[in-house]
Amino acid sequence: MTNGGPLLVCDGVSKHYGSLKAVDQLSLVLEPGEVLGIGGPNGAGKTTLFDVITGIAPATEGRVVVQGVDVTRSTPDRICQLGLVRTFQLNAAFDSLSVRDNIQLAAYFGKARKGLPTFRFGPGALRRTEMALDLLGLGASAGRMAGELPVLERKLLMIASAVATDPKIVLLDEPVGGLNPHEIDRIVEVVQKLRASGITVVLIEHVMRFLLQLSTRVVIMHQGRSIYEGPPRGVPEDPKVVETYLGAATTRRLQRFFEDAPAHG
Repeated sequence: MTNGGPLLVCDGVSKHYGSLKAVDQLSLVLEPGEVLGIGGPNGAGKTTLFDVITGIAPATEGRVVVQGVDVTRSTPDRICQLGLVRTFQLNAAFDSLSVRDNIQLAAYFGKARKGLPTFRFGPGALRRTEMALDLLGLGASAGRMAGELPVLERKLLMIASAVATDPKIVLLDEPVGGLNPHEIDRIVEVVQKLRASGITVVLIEHVMRFLLQLSTRVVIMHQGRSIYEGPPRGVPEDPKVVETYLGAATTRRLQRFFEDAPAHG
């Protein structure tokens, strides 16, 4: 692994399904400490890009490099163990296990290649579990079954399980989908905590206030390609983004958002 270089490089990455180019010659570089926001309309290729990066759907063309290691043909578990982990749009968890048990499993299997667990997880996994419970504010729910949790806490459980693998990079796929404004503010705090703890974040989101509020850099995708890459403030000023994605009403709201928050970004 490299020290001091980019954490993630996508070099001309494409993913084709027959004649459909879900991701088309997309390149990006992720530096330590960033919060990279990825937006765009439904079908733009955002989640497919996450699938390619994490090895779920290997690239048709191009390369993916994580911490200096070419992972283009690597398996998802190996990529996780190299320090890159993700969450999903749908709330993935073992419903019949407790919150703590879900996180312990992630801490055990996500850090290094392992066989079947023994009767004890080991001090490293237990320490990472408690750290993740604390960071995500799930201590009071640690004993609850995952299947009993409301939507917000299920999302927090997914993020906690990701954090328990001791990652360098966390990819969040629509972390505030289905949440109310108060719950969205809770996820804002979580992302800020992740960054403060030294984790670099990439997030996909349709809620533009959330995306632009948190991101240090934004990529807008359309038809598998990047049509904008730059600072959050530039998103509502870009004519192609306005035409293909935002529309006039959303653009006006975002412009007011930046006018009301002059110190942002």
